[in-house]
Amino acid sequence: MAPFGIGRGKKPEEGAGDGQHPPGQEGLPDESASGGEAPSWPEREQGAPVEEAPAGAESAPDPGPVRGDEAAYEDEPAYDEQPGHEPAPVAESGAAATAAAAHEQHEHGQEGTDEETEERSRVAVASEPARGDEDDDEYEWHTGIKRPTGKPDAVEFIDVHKSFGRNRILRGLNMGLPEGMISMILGPSGTGKSVCIKHMVGLLYPDDGDVLVHGESVPNMQDEELFEMRKKFGVLFQDGALFGSMNLLDNVAFPLRQHTDKSEEEILEIVNRRLREVGLTDAGDKMPNELSGGMRKRAGFARALVLDPDIVLFDEPDSGLDPVRTALLCELIQEVHAENGGCYTVVTHDISSARRVAEHITVLWKGRIVESGPAEELFNSDNAFVRQFLSGESHGPLGME
Repeated sequence: MAPFGIGRGKKPEEGAGDGQHPPGQEGLPDESASGGEAPSWPEREQGAPVEEAPAGAESAPDPGPVRGDEAAYEDEPAYDEQPGHEPAPVAESGAAATAAAAHEQHEHGQEGTDEETEERSRVAVASEPARGDEDDDEYEWHTGIKRPTGKPDAVEFIDVHKSFGRNRILRGLNMGLPEGMISMILGPSGTGKSVCIKHMVGLLYPDDGDVLVHGESVPNMQDEELFEMRKKFGVLFQDGALFGSMNLLDNVAFPLRQHTDKSEEEILEIVNRRLREVGLTDAGDKMPNELSGGMRKRAGFARALVLDPDIVLFDEPDSGLDPVRTALLCELIQEVHAENGGCYTVVTHDISSARRVAEHITVLWKGRIVESGPAEELFNSDNAFVRQFLSGESHGPLGME
């Protein structure tokens, strides 16, 4: 077998050479005829006699390619350096080179694919408008101005976010409801006004941000603290939310019987006083289905007042009422507030009610505050959206979307 590196990769063609003579010299006479053993043609080309190693001697290490051939084999893949590993036969060197080339081509192709993917990703991101730009356009009219009232906030929303699935309702709401005033939260339908009420009483918790009631965080309250805090609230729901199986007197007395240890005589005294304030003195024995819409609203108002709450919430009290009864209910709210004080918060989109009773107005749109402050100042605001909404005009930033 020829030494490794000599004639590597050269295979004799069929019919060329006989293994003892170079190609084209097969017919020359052997020197063995003159008494010496003729060396084979590779030995003659190398110019040195080949000596056979004695039997049992260790074979010399493979010298590798000669210096003249090193450049030719610089790019050959290295053999695994494992004990007893023999170099691949000359006939397999072409397949190894082909496999190495294919592997290198695969790696280059993979790198190219990664680069193309990264390039496409950069292009896709660059083609999308920045989210900040979208927010700037969507909240163009949201100045967030909070005009001072000179009073502390009874309820405060701090950067509140709330979503239901993919529907984002509150988007960084910052709002304060001042102590001792009748505040109104105004805004288009579906903009998150009723969701605000549920956050105040702990029926909903924000995904992010905080809600403070008299300086205490509602989301961080334990159950006992939350139940005690809710006693500060009275709530008038949209349709009164009366128990259909109870008469009017029992409906109004329910919070007192549930949350206090007062005697029945004390309870009846408080209930009759509140029914008298809302004009339902003689209706205590009637069932809810016997009452008109306005009477149910007034009964719900009386029930909201029996615990002498610090904060009273009205969730669209004018819904379902005709203009006359709406005006009467607004007057009733003013009268009761003048007598009892506290933070009264009315959630509505009725502008006539706001003009009648509001002392402080917060305009809410798309889950954020557009502007807030004393009612008189907001009715004279230069903000295009505030001016359009409070005047009920058809032309302006607010459309049918």
